[in-house]
Amino acid sequence: MAKVRTRFAPSPTGYLHIGGLRTALYGYLYAKKHGGDFILRIEDTDTARYVDGSVQIIYDTLRDSGIMYDEGPDVGGNYGPYIQSERKDLYLKYAKELIEKGGAYYCFCDKERIESLKDEDGNLRYDKHCLKLKKEEIEKNLAEGRPYVIRQNIPEHGVGTYHDLVYGDISVDYKDIEDGILIKSDGMPTYNFANVVDDHLMGITHVIRGTEYLSSTPKYNLMYDAFGWERPEYIHLPPIMKDAQHKLSKRNGDASYEDFVKKGFVKESIVNYIALLGWSPKTNTEKMSLKELTENFSLDGINKSPSIFDETKMRWLSGEYIKEMDEQKFKELALPFLKASKVYGKYDEDKLLSLVRTRIQIFSEIPEKLDFLEEFGEYDRALFVNEKQKSSEELAKNVLPKIKERLESITDWTNAELFAALVGLSAELEIKKQAVLWISRIAITGKSATAGGATEIAELLGKEETLKRIDFSIDLLGR
Repeated sequence: MAKVRTRFAPSPTGYLHIGGLRTALYGYLYAKKHGGDFILRIEDTDTARYVDGSVQIIYDTLRDSGIMYDEGPDVGGNYGPYIQSERKDLYLKYAKELIEKGGAYYCFCDKERIESLKDEDGNLRYDKHCLKLKKEEIEKNLAEGRPYVIRQNIPEHGVGTYHDLVYGDISVDYKDIEDGILIKSDGMPTYNFANVVDDHLMGITHVIRGTEYLSSTPKYNLMYDAFGWERPEYIHLPPIMKDAQHKLSKRNGDASYEDFVKKGFVKESIVNYIALLGWSPKTNTEKMSLKELTENFSLDGINKSPSIFDETKMRWLSGEYIKEMDEQKFKELALPFLKASKVYGKYDEDKLLSLVRTRIQIFSEIPEKLDFLEEFGEYDRALFVNEKQKSSEELAKNVLPKIKERLESITDWTNAELFAALVGLSAELEIKKQAVLWISRIAITGKSATAGGATEIAELLGKEETLKRIDFSIDLLGR
């Protein structure tokens, strides 16, 4: 059996879309699972859609996410060039060979004639007009330098059948396939031709791509057969949906890998989650490293139905990675987001990070979880009312002066000492511990939900600021 070789062949038209990244990931996982090679090829023949800088984005995203290729434009290999625009002369040679084999033909029709072929709904289907040209006429047109394209010659009758490793046997009537353009008038190949030539010359054994290519694969097979080349194995992937009706789409501005990294998702969690969009491992494990994904990956786990992108689920997964991070890595990744908060530089860095460590799922939550430390002011005293915490406004009014008195006597202003003091006070007053802690937290933050408990926050604020805030709250309750 030939060595497995898969490829990821994106067009440089902007950022790398989540769907594209999943195709790359599955290509990588399949190749590595079978001891094969994963190749990156840049398909830049559509010059109208080319976006400057996007090739670098593709390189950076794949490297950053860990989906590293064995061959590609920037790493080399034995089958280059790996950029289609650098292979231009190659395609024309093979297109002319395909003409000789009857699989393609020159088309000299001008724009006006092509436009005239549109039906009342604006649909265009070429009528094989130039297929009927005599050899002498073709040679005369070429000698005169008349502009031309090269079209594929699709049989007018019959069915194209092939086997897909996910969807099984697929059949398409040739009458439903148009004689598409293989070489454009500027000499550049279309995707439909270049990908066949390149996949063959680069020894690609398994073509992995989206289901939108299920119906067009028979036209590629016609070319493989005409050239006498072995067809690759096909693995088509179900679409990723934004919701039940809409596909996740780069054109609709849906988020990219880069966007999620900027939002503060753990990188490994993005790759981990993307792997689960359309594939399920045999175990119920959801959190897996790239190495574990490779070990567990199999085609029988790929679903045929579309999957819906659930950012909430990915956030949860990111949070699981954060919980298991070592302290040094957590600090390194969290610090840029901490620096964007209002509290940075005003409190102990390590204590701030300790406060949010188990309370965030993505790093961009850090400022919102901590900025309450700098936002104390007028608040609704009804916050003291909480049945679950056995707290009421009246209880707060009576207990808060006693809390202040107890805290004033503390000299070792640490979380442990503060917590012990408040628990001791609750026992003396025969009040539920949670009520005293709840009242203390509302009194020093003015918020019902914060990162950290009352005594953790008090330690950060310091004795002077904590007592100052309690005085403010006593005054608020007395109005």
